[in-house]
Amino acid sequence: MTALVDDPRRRRAILLGVCLALMAVVASVSGLNVAQPQLAVELGAAQDTVLWIVNGYAVTLAALLLPLGAAGDHLGRKPVLLSGLTLFVIANLAAALAPSAGFLLAARLLAGASAAMIMPVTLAVITSTFPAEDRSRAIGVWTGVAGGGGILGMFLSAVLVDLASWRWLFVLPIALAAAAAVVTLRSVPDSRSENRDRFDAVGAALSSVAVVGWVFVLHEGPDRGWTAPVTLLSLAAGVLGVAGFVTWELRHPAPLLDIRLFRERGLTGGSVTLLAVFGVQAGIFVVLFPYLQAVLGWSGFRATLALMPTALLMMAASGLAPKVAARIGGRPAMAAGLVVSATGLGLMAAFVSVDGGYPSILPGMVLMGLGMGLTMTPATEAITGSLPRAQQGVASALNDVTRELGTALGVALLGTILTAGYRGAVESRLAGAPAEVALRGVANAVAAGPAVAGAARESFVDGWRQSMWAGAGVLVLVLVLTLVKSPLSIQRSSASLRRGTAPAGTLGIDSEEME
Repeated sequence: MTALVDDPRRRRAILLGVCLALMAVVASVSGLNVAQPQLAVELGAAQDTVLWIVNGYAVTLAALLLPLGAAGDHLGRKPVLLSGLTLFVIANLAAALAPSAGFLLAARLLAGASAAMIMPVTLAVITSTFPAEDRSRAIGVWTGVAGGGGILGMFLSAVLVDLASWRWLFVLPIALAAAAAVVTLRSVPDSRSENRDRFDAVGAALSSVAVVGWVFVLHEGPDRGWTAPVTLLSLAAGVLGVAGFVTWELRHPAPLLDIRLFRERGLTGGSVTLLAVFGVQAGIFVVLFPYLQAVLGWSGFRATLALMPTALLMMAASGLAPKVAARIGGRPAMAAGLVVSATGLGLMAAFVSVDGGYPSILPGMVLMGLGMGLTMTPATEAITGSLPRAQQGVASALNDVTRELGTALGVALLGTILTAGYRGAVESRLAGAPAEVALRGVANAVAAGPAVAGAARESFVDGWRQSMWAGAGVLVLVLVLTLVKSPLSIQRSSASLRRGTAPAGTLGIDSEEME
């Protein structure tokens, strides 16, 4: 059941409401990065615990994005959006008042689950209420907010951390969500899918098991060991979850995600590329903040400003990428971006040092931003160009799932490699009680005094190098896959699909509503 809105003023109010809700969700993904040292010291949390607090939100968001997006289609988008916003406010209020690291982690997990109720519904509201002539412009605004919300979250979070404390970070998402709820109540009509098939509960459960299993593997494997019981158990859950999900979805009459869509090479290649690029980007940002704050001693705001060359180049390159792809082709453009990004990570790994400071990593950061900007737009176009116009809702939602899943996996892998490398290095530099303090993380070690601070900073740089090389390795692997198995061109793939028929599928948004 669609609910097209004819009144332009009401459509603007609807767009404002869903964009406020989306910004609250996106800002919460990156906002806590800037407070890692403060969390570690005030809550007495070890580095791996802080990593879970930062990443727990993204993990639950990625794990529940598919099923809760589909639930919005079945139960009604307005009630699901309002329920998600209410839970989001409660979760962030609990996080602001958290008395311990465990309580804060639980609040972040609840916030991630409520965000999974919000994010897919915001786009579905646009596609179900805006007429065709205004829909693409509204989706463009939505996309811009999705990209800019993370940067805004980091900036405002840095200011709040420097002026007050990390607890004030949660004021921004609470205010945005509350404002979004007010606008939603007044202006957003209810709508739901015209598909009356039963909700794919089994597919929803299997997709969540698969995501959580693989995140745990990447989170715990580098630290506990790849043959540790918890790693092997997580690996088994991830493998069985993926296998079960694929098997079930292929047989289900109304699947949560139609696996047959991935027969299109553009869809598969673009999805894998975005998964890797967003994963590496998120993982790099997570390890950059402790380096700039705990190792170099910078404030949160100064550390956030240090990321601006990367962010600005990424946005500029994203704007130029369509022209580059039109001139040399989508696949060469993606490949060039991956090469530049991997080179940037390699430069950071090779030249980073405590004494060299920010200048030792700036060239690598610049190349990383340039390369990722060149890669993201052609990869997104490869996804959307692989599906016909009637299924652009599926393509857009799949882009969201890919980004959030990549974020969770990237933070888990690169953050844990950094933690494991740091612990191994600091144990070899210190012995006895000082080593016990340093093992809790570089922020705790620096706060403990000069007896362990120097060794902790050097050890952090050792772990940093391992994390950067791992990120470069991931991009090189995706580069090989891109060159070996990738669409010939976006236009050719799109044209061939329009001549034929593509399998129907759902991903939190109905295909028919994009027509």
